[in-house]
Amino acid sequence: MNMTTDLGQIRVLIVDDEADIRLGLSKLMKSIGVHAAEASSGKDALSWLQENDADIVLTDLMMPGMSGAELLTEIKHLFPEMPVVILTAFGTIQTAVSCLQNGAAHFLTKPFDNKNVQQIVKNLSLHVLASKGRSSIEETPSDQKIIAEDPRMKRVYALVSRVSRSPAPVLIEGPSGAGKEVVARTLHRQSSVSELPFLPVNAAALTDTLLESELFGHRRGAFTGADRDHKGLFEEARGGTVFLDEVASMSSAFQGKLLRVLQEREVRPVGNATNIQVDFRLIAATNRDLSQLVRQGKFREDLYYRLRVVSIPVPALRERSLDIHPLAMLFLARAASLCLPTGSPLPQLSQDALDALLSHPWPGNVRELENAIQRAVIVCGSSVIHPHHLGLIERSWETTSSSTADQDYGEAKKKMVEKFQREFVQRALEGTGGNVSKAAQSCGLTRAAFQKILRQHGIDRKAFEPSHSSIDHS
Repeated sequence: MNMTTDLGQIRVLIVDDEADIRLGLSKLMKSIGVHAAEASSGKDALSWLQENDADIVLTDLMMPGMSGAELLTEIKHLFPEMPVVILTAFGTIQTAVSCLQNGAAHFLTKPFDNKNVQQIVKNLSLHVLASKGRSSIEETPSDQKIIAEDPRMKRVYALVSRVSRSPAPVLIEGPSGAGKEVVARTLHRQSSVSELPFLPVNAAALTDTLLESELFGHRRGAFTGADRDHKGLFEEARGGTVFLDEVASMSSAFQGKLLRVLQEREVRPVGNATNIQVDFRLIAATNRDLSQLVRQGKFREDLYYRLRVVSIPVPALRERSLDIHPLAMLFLARAASLCLPTGSPLPQLSQDALDALLSHPWPGNVRELENAIQRAVIVCGSSVIHPHHLGLIERSWETTSSSTADQDYGEAKKKMVEKFQREFVQRALEGTGGNVSKAAQSCGLTRAAFQKILRQHGIDRKAFEPSHSSIDHS
């Protein structure tokens, strides 16, 4: 499922005293499926917001009458959770920091890049959708969604859509944790037999005997412990889908048995005297290169071609970076619904946390990302998730060094020091509930030195107060 289809629920209010700017931004919003409304002044915007619903505000900074900064203050007073993006032709670092500290989600200088504006609105929309009772993101369980914002995953999704209606066997190839079962479930859900069972089994988790019993079935008394008849998954499918994961782990003997089932469309349950006709669609998956195993004589070539009528390669998460943020938001909503008390506000990802997610190599792929987000939701003591909540800090040097391989020593060192400072003072503030004096003391710094670091990194100590529930925009 492509999450851009959810953007039709989002309404953006565009505030600018120039009609051409409003028109251009409205067209940009409509191009990504977002509804747009317009206001020509800050005063008109507040009047409109009092009578209508909006999810995001894009406002110019320099306007006659009420400025964008003043509008930001009023909006945050009336609607604390509403994301506000400031647009201006007169950007300075001081102004940007001031707006961000006062609650702006982003600060963009004109002329801005259209794609950048679109991506920012998309990302903010994911936050909004996740916060709206978590309903629009939770309608389908996360293990049944394909997130396809990155071009590589869009190609996967397009291929899934083309082959889902065909009964041909499909082989899904990709690293562990990349989401192969998600693809398999989507294939089944979009197929003509979607109302019939989807039955998964992991070949690597079972011995040959147990795998044969699980897939083919057995009769009572066939072996010790078989106290009743058991239908195998091929029989239970009744025309539905059997998903066989980690097929590379099957022994040569079992590969031969599976090949016969695919050829004859019949199985013989363990302990049964006759064969039983079966009807199913097989989707297989592997995290190993089966073609190489065939050349090494470790996997049957005839079975390989039976399984690989259609091949769907699923790329590693590090190869589809545009999917990281929407996946993180999906897992954030899911983890919050599972781990937090009912009615709790949805924690927000700080920009530093998002940067950490985007720069991490993700050797465990999507599964590792989901675990990191769940950990962050559990250990986060405030409403804002910072990098150290994600549990990725122990790999920070490895991650940073790989991304700065082409930089000189001084530049790489500067980035590492900045990263250390930011995370160190965030931890200190978190430990003291936002109390600057106590945080500075715990770090062995003067209050003035500690505050200087906060200003350098645009960190708002209010975000760490226990009662703080607004979005962090550091």
